Amino acid sequence: MKTRSLRFGHHLLFGAVKLFAFVGAIFPLPVLRWMGRNLARCARPFVPGERRREDEHLKIAFPEMAPQSRRDLRQRSEIHFGNVAGEIAWLMHADAHQVAALCDITGEEHLHEALEAGKGVILITGHAGNWELLNARLGVAGIPMSIAVRDIYDPRIDAFATDIRSRFGGDVIPRRDDAARRLLAALKGNRVVGLLIDQDIRDLPGVFVPFFGRDAWTPSGPAGFSLKIGCPTIPAFIHRRKDGRHMVEVHPPLPRPTSGSTKDQIRQLTAAATAAIEKHIRAHPEQWVWMHRRWRTRPESEEETNVQS
Repeated sequence: MKTRSLRFGHHLLFGAVKLFAFVGAIFPLPVLRWMGRNLARCARPFVPGERRREDEHLKIAFPEMAPQSRRDLRQRSEIHFGNVAGEIAWLMHADAHQVAALCDITGEEHLHEALEAGKGVILITGHAGNWELLNARLGVAGIPMSIAVRDIYDPRIDAFATDIRSRFGGDVIPRRDDAARRLLAALKGNRVVGLLIDQDIRDLPGVFVPFFGRDAWTPSGPAGFSLKIGCPTIPAFIHRRKDGRHMVEVHPPLPRPTSGSTKDQIRQLTAAATAAIEKHIRAHPEQWVWMHRRWRTRPESEEETNVQS
């Protein structure tokens, strides 16, 4: 894993992670969530750029919404991710029974039925809700999970994240040179490969598909794997309910494209998966990462039009 030189701020962040891991073993979940929310409030003045970016992206996604309503939505999102921080501290020490008690699951039969074919499953999701809890809950349910992740620049924090993600039987596959081989091996071993495709990642193969009415560069590898191996692609998401508990929703497999070239079919399947993600975000908009530069990469045709104008 390539790492950057760690600066003073990185060591402070690692200290905060260690502190959260420590308090996660001492305090109950409601207190940890309260700590996370207050941490988010304290951090708010120090990240004005991210808040401006969230406002810009919410305007793209919800142009019909009043400016004050978008600001309220952004504030609810900050509260949500404060709760997520507390839940992750809790998740470092929670057992399987506690995870199951916190999070219900529906549609689990879609995964079991797909696994009966013996070709593995590609599970599509996004950075919505508490996606780390999604992985844990599926593991607790006995789903053989393998998840692809990006390396964290600080190997100490990366070790914490890997420990959380593998606590309930999950296999963690870092996005390195051998990632494609390992993902294919997991599918051939009839495992469920969890992939998050709701981010603009420039160093991965991708295609432009609609996302909130605007073309967004989206990883196309999952669709390529599905078409190559013949395994189903199943969307699954998690959201926080009003009572503070969570719900995992596993959807039926996406229809397999049957017309057009392989390239066309990859785009069709990627677009269908992205549409499922957008539908979930619209249902729970305060639980998605609006600070991410989702529309950063632009189509060449759009760039040429901007230059000419």
